[in-house]
Amino acid sequence: MEWNPETLQFLSQCFLHTLSPNPEPRRRAESSLSEAAERPNYGLAVLRLVAEPSIDEQIRQAASVNFKNHLKNRWSPITMPSGPNIQLLTPIPDAEKEQIKALIVPLMLSAAPRIQSQLSEALAVIGKHDFPKAWPNLLPELVSKLQAACEASDYASINGILGTVNSLFKKFRYQYKTNDLLLDLKYCLDNFAAPLLQVFMRTAALIDTAASSGSPAATLKPLLESQRLCCRIFYSLNYQDLPEFFEDHMKEWMTEFRKYLTTKYPALEEGGGVDGLALVDEVRAAVCENLSLYMEKNEEEFQGYLSEFAQAVWGLLVTVSAASSRDQLAITAIKFLTTVSTSVGHKLFGDDATLQQICQSIVIPNVMLRDEDEELFEMNYVEYIRRDMEGSDLDTRRRIACELLKGIATNYREKVTAIVSAQIQSMLAKYAENPVGNWKYKDCSIYLVVSLATKKAGGANVSTDLVDVQSFFTSVIVPELQSQNVNEYPMLKAGALKFFTMFRYQLPKQIAIALLPDVIRFICSESNVVHSYASGCIEKLLLVKDEGSRARYIASDINPFLLPLMTNLFHALKCPDSEENQYIMKCIMRVLGVADISREVADPCITGLTSILDEVCKNPKNPIFNHYLFEAVAVLIRRACERDPTLISAFEAKLFPSLQNILSNDVTEFLPYAFQLLAQLVELNRQLPPHYMPVFEVLLLPESWKKSANVPALVRLLQAFLQKAPHELNREETLSKVLGIFNRLVQSSSTDEQGFFVLNTIVENLGYDVIAPYMGHIWAALFTRLQNSRTVRFVRCLLIFMSLFLVKHGSTTLMDSVNAVQPNLFGMILEQFWIPNLKLITGYIELKLTSVASTRLICESPALLDPAASRLWGKMLDSIVTLVSRPEQDRVEAELEVPDLEETTGYSATFVHLYNAGKKEEDPLKEIKDPKEFLVASLSNLSAVSSGRYPLVISENLAPENQAALLQLCSTYNRSIV
Repeated sequence: MEWNPETLQFLSQCFLHTLSPNPEPRRRAESSLSEAAERPNYGLAVLRLVAEPSIDEQIRQAASVNFKNHLKNRWSPITMPSGPNIQLLTPIPDAEKEQIKALIVPLMLSAAPRIQSQLSEALAVIGKHDFPKAWPNLLPELVSKLQAACEASDYASINGILGTVNSLFKKFRYQYKTNDLLLDLKYCLDNFAAPLLQVFMRTAALIDTAASSGSPAATLKPLLESQRLCCRIFYSLNYQDLPEFFEDHMKEWMTEFRKYLTTKYPALEEGGGVDGLALVDEVRAAVCENLSLYMEKNEEEFQGYLSEFAQAVWGLLVTVSAASSRDQLAITAIKFLTTVSTSVGHKLFGDDATLQQICQSIVIPNVMLRDEDEELFEMNYVEYIRRDMEGSDLDTRRRIACELLKGIATNYREKVTAIVSAQIQSMLAKYAENPVGNWKYKDCSIYLVVSLATKKAGGANVSTDLVDVQSFFTSVIVPELQSQNVNEYPMLKAGALKFFTMFRYQLPKQIAIALLPDVIRFICSESNVVHSYASGCIEKLLLVKDEGSRARYIASDINPFLLPLMTNLFHALKCPDSEENQYIMKCIMRVLGVADISREVADPCITGLTSILDEVCKNPKNPIFNHYLFEAVAVLIRRACERDPTLISAFEAKLFPSLQNILSNDVTEFLPYAFQLLAQLVELNRQLPPHYMPVFEVLLLPESWKKSANVPALVRLLQAFLQKAPHELNREETLSKVLGIFNRLVQSSSTDEQGFFVLNTIVENLGYDVIAPYMGHIWAALFTRLQNSRTVRFVRCLLIFMSLFLVKHGSTTLMDSVNAVQPNLFGMILEQFWIPNLKLITGYIELKLTSVASTRLICESPALLDPAASRLWGKMLDSIVTLVSRPEQDRVEAELEVPDLEETTGYSATFVHLYNAGKKEEDPLKEIKDPKEFLVASLSNLSAVSSGRYPLVISENLAPENQAALLQLCSTYNRSIV
């Protein structure tokens, strides 16, 4: 793309139209720009447009955003696998890159603020890939410009340069420490540590002068912003280790840091508006982060400054208001004190008066509910719960204040417990004096007990020394739970439900069961938080396990309340903003997994769930809610139909229209779920109804298998059809189509295991006479893949398949079919593949299958029983003994619980497994209980026929440890090899 007036006109018009409120000209302009972006020098042309002063600033700003995004996508585009639907982006040519790098720094410094910020980000994009090795003149150029800007006191340019350097240096905070990273860091320190200190000290002097002379906010703002950026660069350069330069100049840095924590700037804090106070707070927060960094990484060197900074931060915290705009400062300041409390500096907090003051002036004010918390509770329940939930990693004032107490308690547990316990009792007494006016004191008490509870290692069980849990629950929590007005004081109700949930392991079963009707009532609360916490409480109760992993709450405990519970849960899903409430849906799923599902419960549940499913199909937007929805449907189908098989047809009548809707409208997010539910229904039918056959026909179409996310679910469905209707494969071309699917899947390392699932199901459900004509092609496909692209998983799957084939059709059939591909091929496979890889097998059923198949080979196969094959026979036995001698894996027969989904879970191109629609693992050798006993019994019977032959083969070919293991097995099962 040449730079000329026509190009300038074309790009200007395009960027102007991208700002149009009308979609049509906007789409046309975006399309034109996308096409132009493929041409060389497009980025350079856009950058030149940004530099053109005659063009309207709005257009240039739009161009600067486009330029930044162009660099993000094309400076170093990610190499993607090629495919029919994947369009690769053309990278920016090297010559154009060099021209862009030559122009961008001076242009960024001369640009208007909004354009400058975009160009600074664009420069950081280049720096991420090229700095410093492929852009060695960048940092010297920035330092030169910075010094010139300092001499001119041009803080617009100074802050532009510091903002850019801050972006470039951020990598030192989050990248792993490697030699390359440390070399880059050394380069940056050598070139920028001294200039950084110079600009920091120069600006500090200007701030002192401006503050003492009463300069207006407009003068101070750019100076404070400069110091904030210097603090962030300081953080990056000190993150990995304490550099020598910073150690030598620690006094200068720390003197200024302390000044910003203790000095007031009235022009900004009082007369500078919200922005002025926010800027001062940001500088102080950045200082606190630097102090915490030095406490964590350079405690010894920082020791001399510790006491004065602890006092300064403490004094600052006492004066910070409860306004949410000051949260970041409060949180970073408290974090610094928490770091001090767990270090050798903990003695600063050791005396009773100090602890009392911390509790009263820092902890309690920051734990007490604010108007902002009440507003969030009412207006945005999802965000409130995210901040309030146990396990959330969000920093809030409430949580971080409690973390400070926990930190101090590491050295002064008894003192902290006594002081906080007294505070809790004092606040409860205030509540008792005036429950209407002082309800926040009770909320604060409950929050402290819950937040300071200690979680026992490896579980959800918690304990506390602050109160006696039983008496606190009875006197403080139960009155809230038994309150007849579910909508009164909702924040107290939420706190009580959270306490019940948190201490569910400590509370006796009879007390919890007695309160269950009250918790069920709260599901009807108008408050989204309250009915979410009530649902979460019941859901978590049903997960409580006692010794031996026995569920504490079983079907008989929940059955008496089942109808009102399910009614309330489905009613709550109709409340405003809770139509897709994941906590309610998760509770529905969990209850259906525990309770006995009668027809009276099943009918309204399947009606309610399919109605919700039809609604979310229109616009799938909450992946966690939708996953629990499908899990709820799956568990309802499984448990209700296992109890009453006559329900299957009723469920099909309700579900089929919804599933048909997903398939016909190609609701991509739900296709894997739909296929898994169909597989579940197919398996539950004793005789497959004809209305399933159109689905089977769709399964055989190659187009159905193009989306990788659908493959595991499609395989699961195909397996279900093959098991229930194997006769369908006798139809012309049907088996060929299924084997075509297998062939396609097995060629790729990402889907080969799914291909084996199909093949194993064919072998298990069809007679050899049906599959015999195809075995040559099957073996050829498998051995070609083995030769060309061997992976551990493929080897394991192939060994399991060959073992399954052997136990179904016999060792002779296996050997003959393999040798038909190439004479004597089976012997090569046995020696080079089977024997050395048998040890890779894991899993109880897989280990049993492969060890039994291998045992049958050496005890039944004429080729291996031939004395000429003694060495091979011995090596195979050696591998079998290695396999069966491994410590047995613990087998857990209990049903797996659906794991909690991460809040960040979103729709993706990966398959999502439905736990409640899972395929039960079938044992093809149910008649054999113990593979070890089968081995020694088979060897004993074999040796009885050829007395004296096999002990010699064993001594010559088995490793000494395996000879000893085999002897031990013979002794255990009272068998002998003679």
